[in-house]
Amino acid sequence: MSDGIFVGGGGAGYAEAEQLLLKFGNRHGLIAGATGTGKSVTLQILAEGLSDAGVPVFLADVKGDLAGLALSGSDSFKLHDAFMKRAATIGYSDYHYRAFPVTFWDLYGQQGHPIRTTVSEMGPLMLSRMLDLSEAQEGAMNIAFRLSDEEQLPLLDLKDLQALLVFIGENADKIGLRYGNVEKSTIGAIQRRLLVLENQGGTLLFGEPALELADLMQVDPDGRGRINILAADKLMGAPKLYATFLLWLLSELFEELPEVGNPDKPKLVFFFDEAHLLFDDAPKALVDKVEQVARLIRSKGVGVYFISQNPADVPDDILGQLGNRVQHALRAFTAKDRKELRMAAQNYRDNPRFSIEDAIKEVGTGEAVTSFLEDKGIPSVAERTLIRPPASHLGAITPAQRAAVIAASPLVGKYETVIDRDSAFERLQKRAEAAAKEAEKAAAPEEEAADEGFTSARRYDPKAATKPRRAAASRSDSVTTAFAKSFARQLGSRSGRALVRGILGSLFKAR
Repeated sequence: MSDGIFVGGGGAGYAEAEQLLLKFGNRHGLIAGATGTGKSVTLQILAEGLSDAGVPVFLADVKGDLAGLALSGSDSFKLHDAFMKRAATIGYSDYHYRAFPVTFWDLYGQQGHPIRTTVSEMGPLMLSRMLDLSEAQEGAMNIAFRLSDEEQLPLLDLKDLQALLVFIGENADKIGLRYGNVEKSTIGAIQRRLLVLENQGGTLLFGEPALELADLMQVDPDGRGRINILAADKLMGAPKLYATFLLWLLSELFEELPEVGNPDKPKLVFFFDEAHLLFDDAPKALVDKVEQVARLIRSKGVGVYFISQNPADVPDDILGQLGNRVQHALRAFTAKDRKELRMAAQNYRDNPRFSIEDAIKEVGTGEAVTSFLEDKGIPSVAERTLIRPPASHLGAITPAQRAAVIAASPLVGKYETVIDRDSAFERLQKRAEAAAKEAEKAAAPEEEAADEGFTSARRYDPKAATKPRRAAASRSDSVTTAFAKSFARQLGSRSGRALVRGILGSLFKAR
């Protein structure tokens, strides 16, 4: 196994050979550049190199063109001659076409294996971010999760959460005494946001069987890491759903994987495309937590690479942690563009042979200014680099080709059938039914006694004939009262324990 991934070169004004050292592959990275400058191809060749080195990869296919990793390149491809010329120019003597082991995933279950999590595992912080809740609404969401944890009301899918919110709204006074005031209007506002999420397809994200992280970290028998591709072309229509899902996945990796220190190669490399969607309008508290996860997750052997049109899309505190960088061309048409271009150039070690700022403006499609960590973990000087051509198919694949890859997947049949376990919705329903029966049973002797008294009064006391019969509505009132009392008893005699949540609010599952 080589100790690095060949990225490109060129000579005569370009780098001799640029490579990403595997031992620094978990030190995170950045791929930036304007639309059409070659970011997707750079992502593709990095995924190929990591797979060849036995490193599993997870990436989101935003435009549908990264699915080509599953198929081999071809001599009949229109860019074949250009690819061969580029390979010769940069000294890529081992260049040949081949396919890579790919697992397709799709939140909607149409272009890959369904990928799900539970509401409990998502946690209140990220779910509130996904729903764009206000501070008061986020507080109510935290109360819902607290009740779920303490009262053993598992939140697996959206109907569980919706049922628990209804329960909180109906018992707001009792719950407010323990956890703080909850306005019914606040609960209603959250329910409306959940309805919007349902309309965006969020129902398909939550449920079981939930994703097992081990399935993202598979290595094929031939030693190559599997490349996990999330179909995100449709998912991009709901940008907060897309960004929050990827952030949840990152936090799950952080919470579950053991410490490995400084491995010879990463255990997994995670590519976060359209990174600006994660940080746009994000509260500082969330950005701080993302920074913390990014700083600590490398000790778990996970490398995180952000892909965006401009380095300015990534907060400075996180940008400073990205040691491996590939900067494709940036355009400078406005004063703001020129300022951001200067800032981008300042993030590299100067190279006396050329102006980095000019190079970032001048590099063509398939070229980049690159800097990778060297032996002591120090960023190398910036170099102009011709990016190597991909060995896999460049571009989208047909539905039939995708279906064939999915059918041959080692995970076929594991996630396709939804499981609806006993959870908050069913348990609250059972409590309501039990409370109703208890109330009816308690009300029956009272009504019988009232009837007897009424008959006796009619017989012996004419004035009693004017007494009204017990109102029928009192029965439904007694059900509500009994339900509230049942809830109060549950609070007073908890048999379960609160579950521990991790840094981003997802369940911490010690293994």
